[in-house]
Amino acid sequence: MEKVKSIIFVCLGNICRSPIAQGIAEKYAKDNNITLKIDSAGTGSWHIGENPCDNSIKVALDNGIDISRQIARQVRLEDFYEYDLVVGLDDSNINNLKKVGCKNPVKLGSFGFNGEDVPDPFFFDGFEGFDKVYSMIDTCVKELLKQKC
Repeated sequence: MEKVKSIIFVCLGNICRSPIAQGIAEKYAKDNNITLKIDSAGTGSWHIGENPCDNSIKVALDNGIDISRQIARQVRLEDFYEYDLVVGLDDSNINNLKKVGCKNPVKLGSFGFNGEDVPDPFFFDGFEGFDKVYSMIDTCVKELLKQKC
């Protein structure tokens, strides 16, 4: 199987889960000398041009990763040709990706979490959800890169 050379992580707004996934993937690739083009995007347009939310920035920094300079954008049709792997963070993201023309998106939770959705951290009270979601994304991203890169 050919190794993946580019990955884009996609969630709903591109301000919490997918920026964390991008940051973890970039650090893991750098630490393991893997040459990989990595990006993230959202299926929705609400947050275009914004930085990740404060709690995502904080939980990433707490784990040694700075995602504060990422800028939210909406996924584009061209992304499905530009990236070898399109990774959705939950079933809703996968369905939305298919609706806009992505042929074979993969689900992040399929790499270490039996296909579970990575939940939106805003569904939890306070900061706790961000810690839980970070831990899940960390496990899944590292497993994905071990298998595919």
